[in-house]
Amino acid sequence: MAASPPKELLKFLKPYDRAVRELALSVREFVLAELAPCCENIYDAYSAVAIGYGPTDRLKDGICHIAVYSKHVNLGFNSGTELDDPLRLLKGTGKRIRHITIKTPADLSHPEIRELLRRAREHAGLGTRDPAQKKKVISVVKAIYPKKRRPN
Repeated sequence: MAASPPKELLKFLKPYDRAVRELALSVREFVLAELAPCCENIYDAYSAVAIGYGPTDRLKDGICHIAVYSKHVNLGFNSGTELDDPLRLLKGTGKRIRHITIKTPADLSHPEIRELLRRAREHAGLGTRDPAQKKKVISVVKAIYPKKRRPN
């Protein structure tokens, strides 16, 4: 694994079924393999645990995010409408954000998903990641919402 999950993230994921917890951590590892070094911003939000990734801890610099729901995990792209997506994997109707729903670890085997992460990184102006570069991850808990509409 590129970086061990922070204890706060593990705590936030605890209410989810084991399969969803493991899926979320698999998606996290998948994202970090393409984006690290990076900042990881963790939100224990109202309807999902959300994890944002970017070069800084500022929301506006975000490249992509993971949203953990009770039955699946979404891999979201903050500028998804601007990414080349010839296979039309990206879903959504918002002005900028698009996502891919991940239901099993096997869904991550689609090479186009990794390519979308690379395109998102380049689109953010970070260029191609140097494989020799240290895979440092700075994890920050950004917000904990007191009310939840998800597993308790």
